Amino acid sequence: MKDRIYVCHTFYHVYVACLKEFKFNDGKEATLVLSKMSNNFGKMVERAQKSTIFSEVFEYDEKKDTFFPELTSLRTDSGNIVINMIKRIIFCRKFGKLQEEYIPVDFTGYKDIYVFCDSDPVGYYLNYKKIKYHALEDGLDCIRYYDTARYDNRGHFKIKEWMASKGLIHIQNGYDKYCIDMEVNNISVLDYPCKKYVELPRKQLTERLTPDEKEKLLALFVDDVNELKKKGSSDKKALLVLSEPLCDLDTRVQIFEDIINTYSTIDGEDAVVFIKQHPRDLLDYTKFFPDAVLLDGSFPMEMLNFIEGIRFNRVVSVYTVTDSIQFADEKIYLGDDFMDKYEEPSVHRQNEAIK
Repeated sequence: MKDRIYVCHTFYHVYVACLKEFKFNDGKEATLVLSKMSNNFGKMVERAQKSTIFSEVFEYDEKKDTFFPELTSLRTDSGNIVINMIKRIIFCRKFGKLQEEYIPVDFTGYKDIYVFCDSDPVGYYLNYKKIKYHALEDGLDCIRYYDTARYDNRGHFKIKEWMASKGLIHIQNGYDKYCIDMEVNNISVLDYPCKKYVELPRKQLTERLTPDEKEKLLALFVDDVNELKKKGSSDKKALLVLSEPLCDLDTRVQIFEDIINTYSTIDGEDAVVFIKQHPRDLLDYTKFFPDAVLLDGSFPMEMLNFIEGIRFNRVVSVYTVTDSIQFADEKIYLGDDFMDKYEEPSVHRQNEAIK
């Protein structure tokens, strides 16, 4: 029986998996599984295989439900809750079974399974196979801003919650029968309780990092630390804008133009603008913002906390939570009120739809 395995869908997930492994520090081995469904891990796969943090690294060709045409009819709303729930029971089991041929490891061979984003197909697979696992939040305090479990299941949530607790259907983030617990950063900021929530502050994990562990993180995530340090250093005022895959591309250009125009003057001085690209943001920032310094999306922004000499006067984010940032003097989180100007509010005000 092997010790631990982590299923990750983003660079941030891998970062948290590393933090947890450093905290365990028990001499046991851990396996890393990288899903290719929504993120291109690129060179990090090879670096992870060379790293001593994980003993094994696997890529996972995870398939969305839309990949399987036989599931189409089961996703169609019949207009009747009873028929819909029967279809959902069938859907969950069938989707889990269809996922089986793409699973790269035998999960039953591990003592502890940690899954980020169990809303993704792997969650349905574990439910189908009745395999117990630990769930972890997708991003820092993400449930606070978007409670996906309740939003995706709004309308008769209590009935669906009960069905999930019996293993009849799958609901993410601590509601699945086979989910042992759901690890979050801060329970106190969450509007709705879940009996499986357990709190492990990310700050607690980062504050205990040793210099050697920080070096291992940088070696895993950053291809060339010196080049990044050179890019991120400036004697002038500096603004860092965190990009995100918002709206359509044309609207996205307008969003970040407005952010730069509004926030790039600091203490009366025109700041050097840096853009940290989100890994799923495909906008060509070099084309639309040629004067900005682009930091690519192949590493989580938290790596900037560990590089001496990188400091920004101001960082601006639309939805990326900035609480973990230590490399900026001022942190601005724009949120829903800002996005109301660019798209229909119901698109991004998901939590309001579940109240």
